[in-house]
Amino acid sequence: MYIRRVSRKNKNGSTTAYLQLAHNEWDPVAKHAKAKVIYSFGREDEIDRSVLERLVQSIARYLTPEAALQAQNAIGETAEFLFRSSKRLGGAWLLHQLWQKIGLDAILEKLFKDRKYQSSIERLIFAMVANRALNPSSKLAMEDWVKDEVYIPGLSEVGSQQLYRAMDELLEVQSELAHQIYCAVSDLLNLEVDLLYFDTTSSYFEVDPFDVPEDDDLRKQGFSKDKRPDLVQVVIGLAVTRQGIPIRSWVWPGNTSDMSVVNQVKRDLVGWKLGRVISVMDRGFTSEENLRTLQRAGGHYIAGEKMRSGKETTDAAMSRKGRYHHVRENLQVKDIVVGDGEARKRYVLVHNPKEAERDRLRRKELIERLEAELEGLKQLSNQAHTKAACRLRTHPTYGKYLRQLKDGTLKLDKQAIRDAEKYDGKYLIRTSDDTLSAEDVALGYKQLVDVEDAFRTLKTTLELRPMYHRLENRIRAHILLCWLALLLVRIIEEETGETWTALRKELDRIHLGHFSSNNGDVYQSTELTPKQRKTFDTLGIEAPPKFLKIQPKA
Repeated sequence: MYIRRVSRKNKNGSTTAYLQLAHNEWDPVAKHAKAKVIYSFGREDEIDRSVLERLVQSIARYLTPEAALQAQNAIGETAEFLFRSSKRLGGAWLLHQLWQKIGLDAILEKLFKDRKYQSSIERLIFAMVANRALNPSSKLAMEDWVKDEVYIPGLSEVGSQQLYRAMDELLEVQSELAHQIYCAVSDLLNLEVDLLYFDTTSSYFEVDPFDVPEDDDLRKQGFSKDKRPDLVQVVIGLAVTRQGIPIRSWVWPGNTSDMSVVNQVKRDLVGWKLGRVISVMDRGFTSEENLRTLQRAGGHYIAGEKMRSGKETTDAAMSRKGRYHHVRENLQVKDIVVGDGEARKRYVLVHNPKEAERDRLRRKELIERLEAELEGLKQLSNQAHTKAACRLRTHPTYGKYLRQLKDGTLKLDKQAIRDAEKYDGKYLIRTSDDTLSAEDVALGYKQLVDVEDAFRTLKTTLELRPMYHRLENRIRAHILLCWLALLLVRIIEEETGETWTALRKELDRIHLGHFSSNNGDVYQSTELTPKQRKTFDTLGIEAPPKFLKIQPKA
């Protein structure tokens, strides 16, 4: 269907044009399409333009914004546009589309279907998650952020009290939400969930411990992985898949030990159709007492062992003969069993040839610097010499490669250097699970890096701290929001192979401009670069349209 212009020649030689609404019909006799007039608007020079404008506006309701604008341009229904404002669009749009692709909007709408609020709880929760990922701030600061700085689909403004109420509602459905998200994400990404890795971290509060009420059961002093034992904290746990996707989070009081949470983690994951949940522990927490406590709780572990010459386990593992099994490029493993019966211990010795070369070069540079320092000692005398020698001998790195002669002279310890060479590119892992292959043990410990990266992202990119909350339920809800943001960020990083920090910077360049005229308002997005479009395509997500919204004036 279209507007047809027909010209007729008058007797005086002039031409008159007529406008008609027509469409083409197939003529089986003539064997071609012929125009059929549905309605005649009359002479073009006498037509009532308001009739055409009303027709265009009524049709525009069923067109894309871009097509509607082109239709208005076609009849000359344009006016001078004024540039009103600009908001960041790219990051929030990407997160919103992924949120919907996972089905988080539907999950939350279903969980909150019986609760009526002025604004959708699901939209409020998404806004807080997007804020964590894009521009972490307090809930009060989010009022201006949503209103003036970013385009959140389906939410033009928000009040801090609405956000606090949404946090309270979110906490009430935490367990069911976590399970449904796990099911949705594992199906969408085909996650391997036969093995989950679990680790904990701590997050402190910059308040004087004496100012924390005695009845505060969450903020407590304890072992600080942030090296801030002087402050109260909470303990946070994450369960992470082989791909590094965090599928569950926990919060415990700050004085909770890693060993004491194993039973709760296992109980909370009952019914999730998982294979095994294994605690992955770094070398700082693998005392015999800790490992025994963990096993008594029914948990298996993969734990790093400190490798040093003279240590019984290290010497026993290093002395075992046998070939390395090639797992992948720069990753070789050797299965080792030490002892019998109750004293039996299983280790996996891992060798990374590329890392071995790095270790060799780093030590070579260090020895060269140390030799220069020793040469410099010869130029000093008396007190200056003694002070410099003490500094070298007690240095945490240099001191390992020095020996002192009877006359007090410092020399390179060649034997110490040869001993260090034995450990280049190697690390030792201990496990309590004999059903795991050596490859799974090695790759599992490698996942500790992903878990630690997740914690690092929580604390830096998503700014877990500072927490602007003192109530226990708000602290728990805040960490839950951080986990949801981390989930989206890690999926994006895993699928694109890019860091969220780099992607966010690129996405922030995509803006939504607001233009207005006498005919209405137009919301137009920035033209996408090939790199930006590739990000959306890689994630299988629809990019922002050129015209997001056109609002003709009534």
